[in-house]
Amino acid sequence: MFQKRTSIAQVEESDNLAPKFDENGLIVVTTIDSQTKEILMIGYMNEESLTKSIETKEAHYYSRSRKAIWHKGAKSGYVQKIKEILIDDDQDSLCMMVDIGENGASCHVGYKSCFYREIDLEGTKNKPGLRFKTTKKVFDPNIVYGDEPNPTKL
Repeated sequence: MFQKRTSIAQVEESDNLAPKFDENGLIVVTTIDSQTKEILMIGYMNEESLTKSIETKEAHYYSRSRKAIWHKGAKSGYVQKIKEILIDDDQDSLCMMVDIGENGASCHVGYKSCFYREIDLEGTKNKPGLRFKTTKKVFDPNIVYGDEPNPTKL
């Protein structure tokens, strides 16, 4: 599906899709709500998950913690329907615009966005803290995911 990278001109100035996957075979993707323009998550895709995403027009990611491809929302029901995929100038990162519905969510913790906290820039310089930007969860992850292992690793 993807072109072999042959020249800078081809990568930067042609209509060839020639993504540059990193040494682990991954490319970073920033996912944004197509309606609100809110950043929902940052994830990774490998060649297979990017291909599936293009073919199905639904987001598929590669989980580095689980070492597996997952169809976003297959378990929670909050499938990310792809509206647009942008690729940067040297084709090593993606920005994906998705529709998650009016009451959808993208965060495994239950929030709409994975970016539900901000660094307290006014806090102490020795030990900066976090501030919640929202405390309203869209769903209860314990009910949705049950006994499945949490993808967050310490």
